[in-house]
Amino acid sequence: MTFQYPQARRDETVVEDYHGTKVQDPYRWLEDPDSEETKKFVDDQNDVTVPFIKQCSLSGKLNESIKALWDYPKYSCTSKHGDRYFYYHNSGLQNQSVLYVQDSLDGEPREFLDPNKLSEDGTISLSGTAFSENGDYFAYGLSESGSDWVTIKFKEVASGKDLPDVLKRVKFSSMAWTHDHKGIFYNCYPETVQEGKSDGTETTTNVNQKLFYHRLGEDQSKDTLCGEFLDHPKWMIGVEVSDCGQYLVCGVREGCDPVNRLFFCDLHSLKDGISGLLPWVKVVDNFDAEYEYITNEGTVFTFKTNLNSPNYKLINIDFSNYNMEFWKDLVAEDKDDVLEWAGCVHQSKLILCYLHDVKNVLYMHSLQSGERLTTFPLDVGSIVGFSGKKKNSMMFYQFTSFLTPGVIYMCDLTQETLQPKVFRETQLKDFDSSQFQTDQVFYPSKDGTKIPMFIVHKKGIDLTGDHPVLLYGYGGFNISITPSFSVSRIVFMRHLGGILAVPNIRGGGEYGQKWHDGGRLARKQNVFDDFQTAAEYLIKNKYTCPKRITINGGSNGGLLVGACANQRPDLFGCAIAQVGVMDMLRFHKFTIGHAWTTDFGCANKNKEEFDWLYKYSPLHTISVPSDDTQYPATLLLTGDHDDRVVPLHSLKFMAELQHKFKGCTKQTSPLMIRVDTKSGHGAGKPTAKRIEEICDIYSFMVLNMNLQWKD
Repeated sequence: MTFQYPQARRDETVVEDYHGTKVQDPYRWLEDPDSEETKKFVDDQNDVTVPFIKQCSLSGKLNESIKALWDYPKYSCTSKHGDRYFYYHNSGLQNQSVLYVQDSLDGEPREFLDPNKLSEDGTISLSGTAFSENGDYFAYGLSESGSDWVTIKFKEVASGKDLPDVLKRVKFSSMAWTHDHKGIFYNCYPETVQEGKSDGTETTTNVNQKLFYHRLGEDQSKDTLCGEFLDHPKWMIGVEVSDCGQYLVCGVREGCDPVNRLFFCDLHSLKDGISGLLPWVKVVDNFDAEYEYITNEGTVFTFKTNLNSPNYKLINIDFSNYNMEFWKDLVAEDKDDVLEWAGCVHQSKLILCYLHDVKNVLYMHSLQSGERLTTFPLDVGSIVGFSGKKKNSMMFYQFTSFLTPGVIYMCDLTQETLQPKVFRETQLKDFDSSQFQTDQVFYPSKDGTKIPMFIVHKKGIDLTGDHPVLLYGYGGFNISITPSFSVSRIVFMRHLGGILAVPNIRGGGEYGQKWHDGGRLARKQNVFDDFQTAAEYLIKNKYTCPKRITINGGSNGGLLVGACANQRPDLFGCAIAQVGVMDMLRFHKFTIGHAWTTDFGCANKNKEEFDWLYKYSPLHTISVPSDDTQYPATLLLTGDHDDRVVPLHSLKFMAELQHKFKGCTKQTSPLMIRVDTKSGHGAGKPTAKRIEEICDIYSFMVLNMNLQWKD
């Protein structure tokens, strides 16, 4: 196959000096999303990509099969607010899940909020919700077209009536009600020089976040400014009101590192109420560790922390005497397992969720002593939902795995013996999990580090060395990739004879802070090595061969795909990068990119960090292999409203990739990009768009790896 790609203008006069190294940036003009030239480039690329994908003879079958299997009821954990119970439900193919309310657990459910009614195409989604302490009022954030920008609105719960209050310019926000249910703390950003443009298509950097208090019934212009740090424009302010309602706990972050400053304010001590900048008490005024509020008994506060504990632990800090020498361990660090989260229920019970070799385990501990009281029975997989409050005796948790769509358990903690009961179990009409198997293997990376990897496939396959493999990875920001259920992956395994492989590479949080540190900053190359050796393991053990491997990842995982395709084009047949970070020299200049320097470093900061980044930056390391090796068939996907990883990353990378291979006769595999409209980084994407995107990805794989349909 040969392709006529759009001719993108190269401006070779754009050169930047990084600590003595001059770097060309010929496609910098693509950084302006509003220019006619950029819009034409996007249209021209889609005009090549879309017809190519649509010619796949299996696209109809793929769409039909994914839709049919996707059409099953999906539920969230039930949660109690006031005297009512709430849960999300999607009947199957609804673009957005609907929030329902019940007067009792066995009462008749009523629709409370249906986001599908807010837009014809489902591109308005819920983004953050908060009930007042007494359950009388409900605040909810709305995102349009997948943007991180949110508009907060309010409802009266009993009547379901919308209130007139509207909060705008909200982003990365807290939503914390005071216990008098008169108002809510939230975050927003000031107007920018881009004439206030904040629709998700702008690239302006997000700085100077502020904390406000909004009183119900008042206009946003009258909201009280409660927190700002003008000397530290990159700081972000997260707050929550303590379980007792007396304290506002504040965690200040500068980037994506698991570290934060810890401040608090005694709301009851404010003589004039919430009337201005709050008098913060600074318990921790550095970025040495992370402190996550769990609960408190009077002035004794319980936090989850990684202070001198890379696998996390629980500590108690008495806010009446908060010097570090008086801090006490409540639940010590587990040297093998990572404490992922903790919650307090039924006044005195702590629920602790750990990660053991990338599988969740769940325990109950005493809030008073920290002693472990019991272990919840759990299959091999992930806890993906939890609801429970200190003041309530009932808790719910949701389990899933690669082959389990979802089971929600209910547990009444007033009973003497722990007896979790199945509250809801999801069943698919046409899916038999016994036909598939999940294995976990451990393979050595380039430096000998043992890396875990899940391998999922139909039972009884012969290891003939030619199965198509979808190799998915992330490897960053302390995020753990745990087992999850995916209809589209089931279709890939069932009908395309595929194998799913998910290596838990360094940079993630699967083994605590040490695992994260092992794959960031100067050690980022470990992430790429771990991913490449995963492919080598699959080849060596006869699962597949290079031309049958598709690598896939999104966001930081898109960076992973771009870097690995550049470094080892011989190892992969297909590369699918979704909303990837591709320009590692300039990522920090756009929207929230400055927060990622904690994982990546910053090219402008010093020569050492520039050298790390320049060595693997996908945009800057594209080269035509000297032998007969082709570059993998490549499909980049991005959305015009992605204001997390702005589309310019994918646009510049594709322009450079097509330029480098222009006239290269051996390169018969396509190098393409698909830019979706009214689409963002991924959160809130409507079901119809998700299915369409998956079908396009699989169609691209079918065309480039000659995959055959299996009934």
